Amino acid sequence: MSQLKEKENQFITAAQQLKMVKQELMNFIVGQEEVIDQVLWSIFSGGHALLEGLPGLGKTMLVRSISDCLDLSFNRIQFTPDLMPSDITGTMILQPGADGRQEFVFHKGPLFGNIILADEINRATPKTQSSLLEAMAEKTVTVMGSTKQLSKPFFVLATQNPIDMEGTYPLPEAQMDRFICKIHVGYPTKAELKEIALRTTGLEVPKLNRIIGTSDVLAIQQLSKEILVSDDLLNTAVSIIDATHPASADAPERVKQYVQFGSGPRGLQSLIQMAKTRALFAGRYHISMGDLKTTAIPVLRHRLLLNFEGEANDITADDIISDVLQQAGKDVSQR
Repeated sequence: MSQLKEKENQFITAAQQLKMVKQELMNFIVGQEEVIDQVLWSIFSGGHALLEGLPGLGKTMLVRSISDCLDLSFNRIQFTPDLMPSDITGTMILQPGADGRQEFVFHKGPLFGNIILADEINRATPKTQSSLLEAMAEKTVTVMGSTKQLSKPFFVLATQNPIDMEGTYPLPEAQMDRFICKIHVGYPTKAELKEIALRTTGLEVPKLNRIIGTSDVLAIQQLSKEILVSDDLLNTAVSIIDATHPASADAPERVKQYVQFGSGPRGLQSLIQMAKTRALFAGRYHISMGDLKTTAIPVLRHRLLLNFEGEANDITADDIISDVLQQAGKDVSQR
């Protein structure tokens, strides 16, 4: 009984800490509440996030602010066409040792941090982009046959610009799948634009407070995995993933017509974990249908590959996912 009470207190404390983190960010970042939610869900799910939006919308500021609130080290890598893999992973350098003999010494690259901002990731060559794969999946880097462990926690928050695509290298599907979600960063409203001007052009510069530390982040990540998932909702999540495939009997009409490839098992894992973290943010011990529906769009939008007809008709992945969720809602109501 005492163990149950202790676990309950852990959940209550975590929910309060997460609420304070979000509030501190909201005090600093104007608007973008949905973006803040999705980035925080990604981080506390232990995943990596891809932020897509026009320049000047505060993507870098948001990531830096999160690192300040969570007291995590922050490194920024500006991806350019001439960036080499060793520029981000680190490299072996020949140096004189204590006995005067030459020996290789590993010099860490900027990947050795807690939060890594991969700015404009699609401007680097595929060779450099692929050097992130091991880091994102295994949390290690291998240089000259020697494997190095990265810091814990470790997050890659990458940004890309949806316009000005000349000279860019679109991320391959295998690498896109490594991101737990893709977040769209939209334009602020007129009221938000006014507030941004007031906060950033005066003498007083708002400062962020550290809310939690590294050990808290790791503890909350572990706690989010303990959120319960009913068998019914697990079946619903599986049905959502299955319905993204055009060959599925349950696929909506627009999936059959416009989708070339749907989401795989990693999409299902991401959907469940993001739903769990959202439930923890809400102070619940179990996920709900609302958690699945809210997290499905950012989790699945980069995992659907449209065919030529879909792209020619300006169909978006978000449109397709909305159809899939509508279909899933009907199936649940019929059970």
